[in-house]
Amino acid sequence: MTTPQNAAPNPTRLPEGKMPELRVMPAPADANVYGDVFGGWIMAQVDIAGSLPATRRANGRVATIAVNSFLFKQPVFVGDLLSFYADIVRVGNTSITVNVEVYAERNRLQADVVKVTEAQLTYVATGPDRKPRQVPPIESLIHRD
Repeated sequence: MTTPQNAAPNPTRLPEGKMPELRVMPAPADANVYGDVFGGWIMAQVDIAGSLPATRRANGRVATIAVNSFLFKQPVFVGDLLSFYADIVRVGNTSITVNVEVYAERNRLQADVVKVTEAQLTYVATGPDRKPRQVPPIESLIHRD
């Protein structure tokens, strides 16, 4: 099967049926003089986005204990609208591992969407003493009337 030369490639879209954990637009202060957003700024936002489902699952405080993988697939520019999607992929005794995918909406009048970053982070549930604690069983998080 052939495709016409002027046909657009399969466009990237935001994940359907999922809500982003975080949406943010980087400002000029988040970028170098060329308008490229600093990788460290993106990493901080990914950590925040990943911590949200981990905090809900832990039913309390979590701390980042590992960045298992981090891949910058495309540059991020000032003015991109970033959407961070996070999914829990593993729950251990005290730890929760989360995959985070980041999409940039560019040239928003043209609805250009690009996957810019993917990462996997591990969080540990901690108590008031900031020491590791057991992740509660899922049944204990379900409210019964």
